Amino acid sequence: MLVGVVGMETSLLTALGDKTARPLARQLELHTVGDLLRHYPRRYIEHSLVTHSSEREDQRFRPGEHVTLLGTVERVTGRRMRHRKGHVTEASVTAGTQHFTCTFFNQPYRERDLAAGTRALFSGDVSRYRGGWQLTAPEFIVLGEGRSADLPGLIPVYPATRKLRSWVIMMAVRQVLDLLDTPEDPLPDTLRAEHGLADLGDALRRVHLADTWAEQAAARRRLVWDEAFGLQLAMVGRRAGATSRPAPACPRRDDGIAAAFDARLPFALTGAQRAVGESLADVLATEVPLNRLLQGDVGSGKTVVALRTMLQVVDAGRQAVLLAPTEVLAAQHARSLRAMLGPLGRAGELDADPDGHATRVTLLTGSLGAKARREALLDAQSGAAGIVVGTHAVIQQGVGFADLGLVVVDEQHRFGVHQRDELRSRPGATTPHVLVMTATPIPRTVALTLYGDLDTSELDELPAGRQPIATTAVPAAVRPRWLDRAWERVHEEVAAGHQVYVVCPRIGEEGGEEGDEPGPRTAADLLDPEDPGAGEDGEERPETESRPPLAVTEVAPMLAEGPLAGLRLEVLHGRMPADEKDAVMRAFGEGHVDVLVATTVIEVGVDVPNATMMIILDADRFGVSQLHQLRGRVGRGAAASSCLFVTDAAEGSPALERLERLAATPDGFDVARLDLEVRDEGDVLGAQQSGRRSGLHMLSVLKHGDLLAEAREEARAVVAADPTLARHPGLAGLVRSVVGDEQADFLERL
Repeated sequence: MLVGVVGMETSLLTALGDKTARPLARQLELHTVGDLLRHYPRRYIEHSLVTHSSEREDQRFRPGEHVTLLGTVERVTGRRMRHRKGHVTEASVTAGTQHFTCTFFNQPYRERDLAAGTRALFSGDVSRYRGGWQLTAPEFIVLGEGRSADLPGLIPVYPATRKLRSWVIMMAVRQVLDLLDTPEDPLPDTLRAEHGLADLGDALRRVHLADTWAEQAAARRRLVWDEAFGLQLAMVGRRAGATSRPAPACPRRDDGIAAAFDARLPFALTGAQRAVGESLADVLATEVPLNRLLQGDVGSGKTVVALRTMLQVVDAGRQAVLLAPTEVLAAQHARSLRAMLGPLGRAGELDADPDGHATRVTLLTGSLGAKARREALLDAQSGAAGIVVGTHAVIQQGVGFADLGLVVVDEQHRFGVHQRDELRSRPGATTPHVLVMTATPIPRTVALTLYGDLDTSELDELPAGRQPIATTAVPAAVRPRWLDRAWERVHEEVAAGHQVYVVCPRIGEEGGEEGDEPGPRTAADLLDPEDPGAGEDGEERPETESRPPLAVTEVAPMLAEGPLAGLRLEVLHGRMPADEKDAVMRAFGEGHVDVLVATTVIEVGVDVPNATMMIILDADRFGVSQLHQLRGRVGRGAAASSCLFVTDAAEGSPALERLERLAATPDGFDVARLDLEVRDEGDVLGAQQSGRRSGLHMLSVLKHGDLLAEAREEARAVVAADPTLARHPGLAGLVRSVVGDEQADFLERL
């Protein structure tokens, strides 16, 4: 076999040929040797033992999960099917402490292939059958003496698909490893020696072909370190770029709008709000750019803290802009700021503050009419508006400011690192201060990973009067009476003078096709639970496509005609014209609407203290953090509040278990940890949102906190000595492999 003829950038077509390379590209988006070698095993099976040594002894599968298992056939039987023509072969297999059945239809020869005592790797979709686990028509590879001897001590099991099995990937990996030239190691020798890290070539080989757990652990530690170091180099580099230009100094004034606002506050600030406010004010008074993440649980009072910060900037003769992720939220923020400011926010109007302490709050969104948009642009350009509120369109080209001193970004998870870089690189001699906010608190290690270019302030105290929200998961498919009771509760809340949200995951179609079946009409049918349709002996299980997510435009008329008849009901979703959305929110806020059927446009920023109940339909289709955000729209007044997570997920399913855990988890920091436990790390780090493959395959922000801290200290030292990594081209390549070319462009701007 030839050695040293391909590199990490070599195309798989060149290394493996068309027959093997095309399925890898098509099924898993693996195009180069490097892509394949960084498609790491998800687990390992010890060759010498038929056991799941790398997992829990009592492994729990998820119905429908694609699995690869090493097992020994205990017995195999064949029989005629009872309810239809044909033959069924069943092999009873043991894999460690786990037992499962392999079922084959009309393949009687499988009795010879899988005789008792046969050891094989099985790959297929697992399902429940007669109280046990079943693989229907799995693919398998028998491990005879010759083939078995050729396997490593730890057999790798790869993330695979139905059409591309784990052992096919395993053989492709072995083939490229036999041809691979020794890759250039990006880590300096001194750094590897100090942290006891294996060299890159050895780590890549051992992670795929380890004979012992010690070899596997050493390989994975090195590869995790690469990802942590590349990420921290990116974050430290961005931080260096953020402070390369001065910010406009905005010192505090004792006789300005900020002081007048504090004097008129109708409530006492919490200790956390005061402490964070002082910290922000101290930085704003200097030319050191503020780059701060303000995090706090739902209802902790971030908006008040942000407004006090913006007023300090206005007092210095500069402007502040508040960016929101949606037009509904932007309009809500503009109303809230004007309401909190009162006469202080009506500069130029007859009822403005008589002492001259006043500014103007201007709303600027993409759907404004031509005249309103011209006026808003003029307010921003001339400086007449001290505070401009809008969507992210506000920072686009063509929107000018007289003297922009501060940018406040609400809901940081919808506003990425690349957009923060755009803010900092705006033309001019100074860079604006940046304050980003999130209402979903995150653990320290997550903050270190996601927001390493920012300092962090935390509001860990809720204002007095905030009510706990009683949350319940409602499995409507198996307990339809619970859903009936939910609609009765809506009537009771409205009768008590309160209001209710009903949230759906989808807006709906523009129109239905002629001849479509009518939708559900009763409360019990509203979720349209599906009958799994399993036959008595498991022989006939037709696959059924799950129904589409429930839609606002479909659910609202059903509720109005059915369980919520007689109540004042309105609809709100993102496709509505801006003035119509604003009118609906105003009507709901003023108490003219009993029930608001909405999408997630109400997820953040909407503050209606009289709303005391929320019903989230198809709750299993939302993320954990999103559900926590949504339920934070209630419990904002003095009355007790409740939130119901309605789902048609089956009892015992992971989806229902997740909702039940969230229902029992009121604290935002605990919710964040739960969110990370159930989400893919790549998604947490924004890979799916950016449309590229994640460069993070092994790094876990939950498991590797200490390692992240180590990598951060090393990254600080490297960037301090070589800000653009010009003297470390290997490390520059590592950064690009982790965060991507586009987000690594900051290296060229430093």
